Amino acid sequence: MPADQAAGRRAKYLTMLLLVVGSGLALLAATQPWFTIRLTDTANHSSSVTVAGSVAAPALTALALAGLALTAALAIAGPVFRIVLALLGVLLGVSVLISAITAVSDAVRASASAITSATGVAGDASIRHLVHSVETEFWPWLAMVAGALIIVAAAAVVVFSRLWPGPSRKYQTRFAGEDGRPAEEVVAEAADGGATPSSDTLDGASEEPSTLDRDAAIDSWDELTRGDDPTR
Repeated sequence: MPADQAAGRRAKYLTMLLLVVGSGLALLAATQPWFTIRLTDTANHSSSVTVAGSVAAPALTALALAGLALTAALAIAGPVFRIVLALLGVLLGVSVLISAITAVSDAVRASASAITSATGVAGDASIRHLVHSVETEFWPWLAMVAGALIIVAAAAVVVFSRLWPGPSRKYQTRFAGEDGRPAEEVVAEAADGGATPSSDTLDGASEEPSTLDRDAAIDSWDELTRGDDPTR
Protein backbone atom coordinates (compact mmCIF):
# COMPACT_ATOMS: atom_id res chain seq x y z
CA MET A 1 0.00 0.00 0.00
CA PRO A 2 1.46 3.44 -0.93
CA ALA A 3 2.46 5.73 1.91
CA ASP A 4 -0.15 8.39 1.04
CA GLN A 5 -2.96 5.84 1.01
CA ALA A 6 -1.83 4.44 4.36
CA ALA A 7 -1.73 7.95 5.84
CA GLY A 8 -5.20 8.70 4.46
CA ARG A 9 -6.58 5.49 5.92
CA ARG A 10 -5.08 6.27 9.33
CA ALA A 11 -6.50 9.80 9.22
CA LYS A 12 -9.95 8.45 8.38
CA TYR A 13 -9.99 5.87 11.16
CA LEU A 14 -8.57 8.28 13.75
CA THR A 15 -11.13 10.94 12.87
CA MET A 16 -14.03 8.51 13.09
CA LEU A 17 -12.67 7.17 16.38
CA LEU A 18 -12.61 10.68 17.84
CA LEU A 19 -16.20 11.23 16.73
CA VAL A 20 -17.32 7.97 18.32
CA VAL A 21 -15.45 8.71 21.56
CA GLY A 22 -16.81 12.27 21.77
CA SER A 23 -20.39 11.20 21.07
CA GLY A 24 -20.10 8.26 23.47
CA LEU A 25 -18.77 10.46 26.27
CA ALA A 26 -21.59 12.94 25.72
CA LEU A 27 -24.14 10.13 25.88
CA LEU A 28 -22.53 8.75 29.04
CA ALA A 29 -22.50 12.17 30.69
CA ALA A 30 -26.19 12.66 29.93
CA THR A 31 -27.07 9.58 31.99
CA GLN A 32 -25.09 10.62 35.08
CA PRO A 33 -25.91 13.04 37.95
CA TRP A 34 -24.72 16.58 37.31
CA PHE A 35 -25.89 18.51 40.36
CA THR A 36 -26.83 17.81 43.95
CA ILE A 37 -29.21 20.56 45.12
CA ARG A 38 -29.62 20.97 48.87
CA LEU A 39 -32.95 22.56 49.78
CA THR A 40 -34.24 24.29 52.88
CA ASP A 41 -38.00 24.46 53.41
CA THR A 42 -39.92 26.89 55.57
CA ALA A 43 -39.52 24.57 58.57
CA ASN A 44 -35.75 24.62 58.14
CA HIS A 45 -35.80 20.98 57.14
CA SER A 46 -33.02 20.32 54.61
CA SER A 47 -33.28 17.81 51.81
CA SER A 48 -31.39 17.20 48.58
CA VAL A 49 -32.31 16.67 44.94
CA THR A 50 -30.05 14.88 42.49
CA VAL A 51 -30.28 16.24 38.95
CA ALA A 52 -29.27 14.04 36.03
CA GLY A 53 -27.62 15.34 32.89
CA SER A 54 -30.67 14.47 30.82
CA VAL A 55 -32.65 16.92 33.00
CA ALA A 56 -30.04 19.66 33.27
CA ALA A 57 -29.24 19.50 29.53
CA PRO A 58 -32.26 17.89 27.83
CA ALA A 59 -30.83 18.13 24.30
CA LEU A 60 -27.60 16.33 25.15
CA THR A 61 -28.86 12.79 24.58
CA ALA A 62 -30.25 13.61 21.14
CA LEU A 63 -27.05 15.43 20.19
CA ALA A 64 -24.91 12.47 21.23
CA LEU A 65 -27.02 10.02 19.23
CA ALA A 66 -26.85 12.35 16.23
CA GLY A 67 -23.05 12.32 16.53
CA LEU A 68 -22.98 8.52 16.40
CA ALA A 69 -25.27 8.51 13.37
CA LEU A 70 -23.07 11.12 11.68
CA THR A 71 -20.03 8.88 12.19
CA ALA A 72 -21.77 6.00 10.44
CA ALA A 73 -22.76 8.27 7.55
CA LEU A 74 -19.19 9.55 7.17
CA ALA A 75 -17.93 6.00 6.72
CA ILE A 76 -19.78 5.66 3.39
CA ALA A 77 -20.09 9.30 2.26
CA GLY A 78 -18.52 10.66 -0.90
CA PRO A 79 -16.07 13.58 -0.95
CA VAL A 80 -18.67 16.36 -1.29
CA PHE A 81 -21.24 14.96 1.13
CA ARG A 82 -18.37 14.29 3.55
CA ILE A 83 -17.76 18.05 3.89
CA VAL A 84 -21.45 18.70 4.52
CA LEU A 85 -21.48 16.07 7.27
CA ALA A 86 -18.32 17.53 8.78
CA LEU A 87 -19.93 20.97 9.03
CA LEU A 88 -22.92 19.36 10.74
CA GLY A 89 -20.47 17.68 13.10
CA VAL A 90 -18.99 21.04 14.06
CA LEU A 91 -22.51 22.31 14.75
CA LEU A 92 -23.24 19.25 16.90
CA GLY A 93 -20.07 19.74 18.93
CA VAL A 94 -20.83 23.43 19.50
CA SER A 95 -24.36 22.50 20.60
CA VAL A 96 -23.00 19.98 23.11
CA LEU A 97 -20.66 22.63 24.51
CA ILE A 98 -23.45 25.20 24.77
CA SER A 99 -25.74 22.73 26.53
CA ALA A 100 -23.13 21.85 29.14
CA ILE A 101 -21.90 25.41 29.69
CA THR A 102 -25.45 26.76 30.03
CA ALA A 103 -26.29 24.14 32.65
CA VAL A 104 -23.15 24.77 34.70
CA SER A 105 -23.46 28.55 34.50
CA ASP A 106 -26.92 28.46 36.12
CA ALA A 107 -27.38 25.15 37.90
CA VAL A 108 -30.53 26.28 39.70
CA ARG A 109 -32.33 27.13 36.48
CA ALA A 110 -31.12 23.90 34.86
CA SER A 111 -32.43 21.95 37.86
CA ALA A 112 -35.75 23.80 38.13
CA SER A 113 -37.88 20.96 36.78
CA ALA A 114 -36.34 18.45 39.17
CA ILE A 115 -36.81 20.80 42.14
CA THR A 116 -40.42 21.41 41.19
CA SER A 117 -41.06 17.67 40.94
CA ALA A 118 -39.54 17.11 44.40
CA THR A 119 -41.17 20.01 46.23
CA GLY A 120 -44.16 21.11 44.18
CA VAL A 121 -42.81 24.67 44.18
CA ALA A 122 -42.71 26.47 40.82
CA GLY A 123 -41.44 29.84 39.69
CA ASP A 124 -37.85 30.97 39.39
CA ALA A 125 -37.83 33.24 42.44
CA SER A 126 -39.53 30.67 44.68
CA ILE A 127 -37.19 27.88 43.58
CA ARG A 128 -34.11 30.02 44.19
CA HIS A 129 -35.42 30.81 47.65
CA LEU A 130 -35.55 27.08 48.43
CA VAL A 131 -31.99 26.36 47.31
CA HIS A 132 -29.46 26.22 50.11
CA SER A 133 -26.41 25.05 48.14
CA VAL A 134 -25.44 23.49 44.84
CA GLU A 135 -22.80 20.80 44.37
CA THR A 136 -21.56 20.28 40.80
CA GLU A 137 -20.36 16.82 39.83
CA PHE A 138 -17.67 15.77 37.35
CA TRP A 139 -20.01 14.86 34.48
CA PRO A 140 -20.90 18.27 33.03
CA TRP A 141 -17.19 18.95 32.59
CA LEU A 142 -16.87 15.64 30.77
CA ALA A 143 -19.69 16.73 28.47
CA MET A 144 -17.68 19.85 27.61
CA VAL A 145 -14.68 17.69 26.76
CA ALA A 146 -16.93 15.53 24.59
CA GLY A 147 -18.18 18.57 22.71
CA ALA A 148 -14.62 19.75 22.12
CA LEU A 149 -13.65 16.30 20.78
CA ILE A 150 -16.55 16.33 18.35
CA ILE A 151 -15.57 19.79 17.08
CA VAL A 152 -11.92 18.77 16.61
CA ALA A 153 -12.85 15.56 14.81
CA ALA A 154 -15.33 17.30 12.51
CA ALA A 155 -12.77 19.99 11.69
CA ALA A 156 -10.23 17.25 10.91
CA VAL A 157 -12.68 15.81 8.38
CA VAL A 158 -12.77 19.14 6.55
CA VAL A 159 -8.98 19.39 6.51
CA PHE A 160 -7.97 15.80 5.78
CA SER A 161 -10.93 14.24 3.95
CA ARG A 162 -9.16 14.67 0.58
CA LEU A 163 -6.59 12.14 1.83
CA TRP A 164 -9.21 9.55 2.74
CA PRO A 165 -9.18 6.42 0.56
CA GLY A 166 -11.90 6.03 -2.04
CA PRO A 167 -14.31 3.11 -2.48
CA SER A 168 -12.76 -0.34 -2.46
CA ARG A 169 -12.36 -2.06 -5.86
CA LYS A 170 -14.05 -5.16 -4.50
CA TYR A 171 -17.37 -3.35 -5.00
CA GLN A 172 -16.64 -2.80 -8.69
CA THR A 173 -17.31 -5.51 -11.29
CA ARG A 174 -15.47 -6.94 -14.24
CA PHE A 175 -12.08 -5.28 -14.02
CA ALA A 176 -9.33 -6.49 -16.30
CA GLY A 177 -5.74 -6.47 -15.14
CA GLU A 178 -3.85 -3.96 -13.06
CA ASP A 179 -4.99 -0.81 -14.90
CA GLY A 180 -8.60 -1.33 -13.78
CA ARG A 181 -10.13 -1.10 -17.27
CA PRO A 182 -13.18 -3.21 -18.14
CA ALA A 183 -12.55 -6.47 -19.93
CA GLU A 184 -14.61 -5.37 -22.94
CA GLU A 185 -12.39 -2.33 -23.46
CA VAL A 186 -9.22 -4.41 -23.41
CA VAL A 187 -10.76 -6.90 -25.86
CA ALA A 188 -11.69 -4.12 -28.27
CA GLU A 189 -8.24 -2.58 -28.02
CA ALA A 190 -6.58 -5.91 -28.70
CA ALA A 191 -8.85 -6.50 -31.71
CA ASP A 192 -8.01 -3.09 -33.19
CA GLY A 193 -4.31 -3.78 -32.79
CA GLY A 194 -4.49 -7.20 -34.35
CA ALA A 195 -3.39 -8.94 -31.16
CA THR A 196 -5.16 -11.39 -28.92
CA PRO A 197 -5.15 -10.50 -25.24
CA SER A 198 -3.48 -13.05 -23.02
CA SER A 199 -5.08 -14.75 -20.08
CA ASP A 200 -2.69 -12.88 -17.75
CA THR A 201 -4.03 -9.54 -19.00
CA LEU A 202 -7.72 -10.34 -18.67
CA ASP A 203 -9.61 -11.64 -15.70
CA GLY A 204 -13.12 -11.30 -17.10
CA ALA A 205 -12.89 -11.87 -20.87
CA SER A 206 -12.15 -15.58 -20.54
CA GLU A 207 -15.59 -16.08 -19.08
CA GLU A 208 -17.41 -14.95 -22.28
CA PRO A 209 -17.38 -18.36 -24.10
CA SER A 210 -18.76 -20.18 -21.09
CA THR A 211 -21.45 -17.51 -20.77
CA LEU A 212 -22.48 -17.96 -24.41
CA ASP A 213 -22.55 -21.77 -24.04
CA ARG A 214 -24.77 -21.48 -21.00
CA ASP A 215 -27.16 -19.14 -22.79
CA ALA A 216 -27.31 -21.50 -25.78
CA ALA A 217 -28.06 -24.46 -23.52
CA ILE A 218 -30.88 -22.55 -21.85
CA ASP A 219 -32.37 -21.62 -25.24
CA SER A 220 -32.19 -25.25 -26.42
CA TRP A 221 -33.91 -26.45 -23.28
CA ASP A 222 -36.68 -23.89 -23.78
CA GLU A 223 -37.18 -25.09 -27.35
CA LEU A 224 -37.43 -28.71 -26.20
CA THR A 225 -39.97 -27.65 -23.59
CA ARG A 226 -42.11 -26.10 -26.34
CA GLY A 227 -41.79 -29.30 -28.46
CA ASP A 228 -39.39 -27.81 -31.05
CA ASP A 229 -36.28 -29.54 -32.32
CA PRO A 230 -33.26 -27.34 -31.57
CA THR A 231 -31.05 -29.25 -34.04
CA ARG A 232 -33.01 -28.08 -37.06
